[in-house]
Amino acid sequence: MIMGKGQQQLLLPVNPAFLWGSLAAALLLDLLPIGRAVWAPDPLLLLLVFWSVHQPARVGMGVAFVLGLCIDVHQAALLGQHALGYTVLVFLGGYLQRRLLWLSVAAQTVQLLPVFFAAQAIEVLVRTAAGGVFPGFGFVLAPVFEALLWPLASVVLLAPQRRAPDPDENRPL
Repeated sequence: MIMGKGQQQLLLPVNPAFLWGSLAAALLLDLLPIGRAVWAPDPLLLLLVFWSVHQPARVGMGVAFVLGLCIDVHQAALLGQHALGYTVLVFLGGYLQRRLLWLSVAAQTVQLLPVFFAAQAIEVLVRTAAGGVFPGFGFVLAPVFEALLWPLASVVLLAPQRRAPDPDENRPL
């Protein structure tokens, strides 16, 4: 059956090297010694929720926990602070996965804003409960920027899967 306009394109299976390479690149971006403003979006957090929605069998809570521990160790943060936030984020992404895949990218952005905010709030609550300094209300901007980056992440990360394996004028799929 040929798909008409407005229907979603069938996606090829994701290349595991691309998936893990994108997560490694986001981790390296987080590990850059440029300092992190409280309002700056977290690229690893964004990619974790993206891949947990699109590839839940490959990126789960275990991966989120290990990557969160890596960030905690690198930033000399309270051990488990980012790990807990990332794990809750991946859990919520998996919980909303079936709903999100039916929505447009703009609607996904709106649905994921509270999820990004919950992950950020958990990190701030753990930090302040352990005696850390409250970072100010600028931390509310990070989830907004992460939600605004969701459409860009969707286009870039799904682009390799949208290629036709053998393009032909008679077979548009």
